[in-house]
Amino acid sequence: MRVTVCELPHEPRALAAAWADLCQHTERHASDLVLLPEFAMVDPVWESEFFDRGRWAATETLSDLWLQRLSELQAPYVVGSRPVSINDGRFNQGYIWSATRGLVPLRRKFFLPAEAGNWETTWFDRGDQAFPVYQAGPLAFGLNICTELWALDTYAGYAARGVQVILSPRATAAATTEKWLSIGVVAAVRSGAFSLSSNRVDPTGACGGVGWIISPNGEILATTSAEAPFATVNIDLGAPITARDEYPRYIFAGNSDGSR
Repeated sequence: MRVTVCELPHEPRALAAAWADLCQHTERHASDLVLLPEFAMVDPVWESEFFDRGRWAATETLSDLWLQRLSELQAPYVVGSRPVSINDGRFNQGYIWSATRGLVPLRRKFFLPAEAGNWETTWFDRGDQAFPVYQAGPLAFGLNICTELWALDTYAGYAARGVQVILSPRATAAATTEKWLSIGVVAAVRSGAFSLSSNRVDPTGACGGVGWIISPNGEILATTSAEAPFATVNIDLGAPITARDEYPRYIFAGNSDGSR
């Protein structure tokens, strides 16, 4: 399966140019699945300490408009996260879009930071504590949204349930890139799955780009950069099956909760 990761800005003029380039890339590389960054194409509302109902509504509306354009990527599957209001709650909700079914909601982000520049508990309600396995055609995947990459206990369950790819839309700072890349490697090696992540990018460095594709054995197959903001790799969906019989996964086989 040909998978694509990216880094995208949210400022309107920069985004318009980047989106056009991404669409050309996915068409040229015949991408089967495209992973977009966390809250792609809309303002990083969580950077504000105080909630603004009008800004939330505008962000939700803009996101809905952009989601109507996912078909422009000409890929069978697109995964990302979006702002959504459900009853009296506000959530960071994962989604998968497909050419056949349209937009289908996935789990909502559960682990939310609360600190300067990342006031997510102010803007979002906690979502779903469970981390199910989803399908994109022949691909079985898990969704760990940004901070949830650090939910280490999810990886044993993914390994036990045959997840082939962990998808992680992010919004992480340039100064912390090495730390996030390291947890991407841990996610891959512990679960025996490919780790894919796409990140937002902005001129301040508050979001620093660098998407990645990492093999089940922790090899960094591709990363994105300012010079090359999109990366596509043809991954072998059979590789995770082999990887789970290798160190260190086989040691934990049969213990889906990661216990020893």
